[in-house]
Amino acid sequence: MALAGRTAAWWGRLRSPRLPAAPLCLPPWLPAACGRPYSSRGKEKLDMSTYPVESIRNFSIIAHVDHGKSTLADRLLEITGTIAKTDRNKQVLDKLQVERERGITVKAQSASLFYNHEGVNYLLNLIDTPGHVDFSYEVSRSLSACQGVILVVDANEGIQAQTVANFYLAFEAQLAIIPVINKIDLKNADPERVEKQIEKLFDIPIDECVRISAKKGTNVEKVLQKVIEKIPPPQCNTADPLKALVFDSTFDHYRGVIANIALFGGEIQKGHKIVSAHTKKRYEVNEVGILTPNEQPTHKLYAGQVGYLVAGMKEVTEAQIGDTLFLYKQPVEPLPGFKSAKPMVFAGMYPADQTEYNNLKSALERLTLNDSSVTVHRDSSLALGAGWRLGFLGLLHMEVFNQRLEQEYNMSVILTAPTVPYKAVLSSAKLIKEYGKAEITIINPAQFPDKLSVSEYLEPTVLGTIVTPHEYIGKIIVLCQDRRAVQKDMLYIDEHRVMLKYLFPLNEIVVDFYDALKSLSSGYASFDYEDAGYQAADLIKMDILLNGNPVEELATIIHNDKAYATGKFLCERLKDAIPRQLFEIAIQAAIGKKIIARETLKAYRKNVVAKCYGGDITRRMKLLKRQAEGKKLMRKIGNVEVPRDAFIRVLKRQTDK
Repeated sequence: MALAGRTAAWWGRLRSPRLPAAPLCLPPWLPAACGRPYSSRGKEKLDMSTYPVESIRNFSIIAHVDHGKSTLADRLLEITGTIAKTDRNKQVLDKLQVERERGITVKAQSASLFYNHEGVNYLLNLIDTPGHVDFSYEVSRSLSACQGVILVVDANEGIQAQTVANFYLAFEAQLAIIPVINKIDLKNADPERVEKQIEKLFDIPIDECVRISAKKGTNVEKVLQKVIEKIPPPQCNTADPLKALVFDSTFDHYRGVIANIALFGGEIQKGHKIVSAHTKKRYEVNEVGILTPNEQPTHKLYAGQVGYLVAGMKEVTEAQIGDTLFLYKQPVEPLPGFKSAKPMVFAGMYPADQTEYNNLKSALERLTLNDSSVTVHRDSSLALGAGWRLGFLGLLHMEVFNQRLEQEYNMSVILTAPTVPYKAVLSSAKLIKEYGKAEITIINPAQFPDKLSVSEYLEPTVLGTIVTPHEYIGKIIVLCQDRRAVQKDMLYIDEHRVMLKYLFPLNEIVVDFYDALKSLSSGYASFDYEDAGYQAADLIKMDILLNGNPVEELATIIHNDKAYATGKFLCERLKDAIPRQLFEIAIQAAIGKKIIARETLKAYRKNVVAKCYGGDITRRMKLLKRQAEGKKLMRKIGNVEVPRDAFIRVLKRQTDK
């Protein structure tokens, strides 16, 4: 009320004829946002026409996890004056809370840098990418907007599995590659050894490697000079019709969808009428600008530049990543876009409370706009109600997605046990007619067809690359054989490090292989994998029964050879995970009607004979018999609740004891 009163008085004084005419200035006690547009508060628009195509360089930073990509990005931002130089600049581009907490990059972030080299002003568009294998889709998407990459390698650890994978992503995209050896200030750094590894594996001459320390800023300026000299400018022309690629997007409650775009031709400005090649919908551009790394509005964006665009897209489905935007009545050939991500892990997601279903649906739509590698299918469960079956690129991706739902949208969800997509070749004519095809994909164990109607089952495989110090080879080979892997190659990178290639069934590595590998090798081995198609396998569906009732969410598809061991293990873990009841619980693993493992969770038991002292034994027997009958009745009508966290806990192979 006080604020409203002061506002009215202020407007009254402003309209009074005694006041001299003056520019409209808002009083200091009004909220800063009042009276000016939400988008570009207090920011002057930049003129981007001073940066012709020849002065533009678009590049990404790629590396293995924790090799210093984000730290190098911080130094580049400081050197070019994009951000102030302070001690607080740590992973500036890692904006998500989950990234700060875990110390990893999850989302590729872009920033435009202005740099003067030999009297010429250059516009450098930098994209910082994730390093973990689960987020390789972010890397491949980022590379589509670039002409070159900085390949960062740790001077202490040397080339790791994800370094190899990222190099080949850039190599296949025919991008210029600048090798950078980081962390030369460390006590155990050995840049000479790393240079030899780069030359042997990637065929890049030693003299092209740049030795830096991103933490201390040593030699970082030289990296910028190499970017200008080695990376070519984008091949496009401002005179061509507008052709813009949407390579990322986020959702804003006030402005709708904010699309990150790379211009491959023409120019774009506020007021332009644009059309989406995917949805064929027409929009009017409200704002364009660049990211520095915060939004900086500009008058126009020109061919070869990377920036953002706000065009009043209110629905999250309107901004498809990989879409092409063009001017109204000036259609162009759409850009090839992106190969859709192939999910490796599937899990059911249900709201903890069914009344939150619509809120969770809205949160999922907005989060999948920002993370387009997640696939979503409607699903329902007898125990958990309506929900979705989500496809992820890995277990870490699944955990991060769940964490982002909780932190950014305040959603509490139930996640079921992760599974991988199997295939079945049907032999039953009735089923082939029902599905409309002879080969079906199974993403939910509940849909697993009976063996009698299937000619063969197929399981997904991956080609895994392990880079490890040679002293751990023996342990790692035993681990791989235990996971039904087939060795394909073995190469010594240098006298200390070995690169192993194995063909793995995806089901064997998806949950905890990475953890087991790290603990066996004292954290020194690294792992990366790529899709290798399907192979025939002897698969069965195993159900978990609680007091004879199947728990749909804990059903798993496994290889026949591992059925007994996995069943026994799951029963033991469930025994620890389920709280004791007042009645006995039989936990069983079953294949069809055959029980292969059982654990019994004993009931809480009151000592009913405590009040008996002396007397006839029949008195004791009568009390015990009455208690047994009560327990039997309770077991008939009792309902066993499986705790929410039990779904993930029972799947971890390593015991937590």
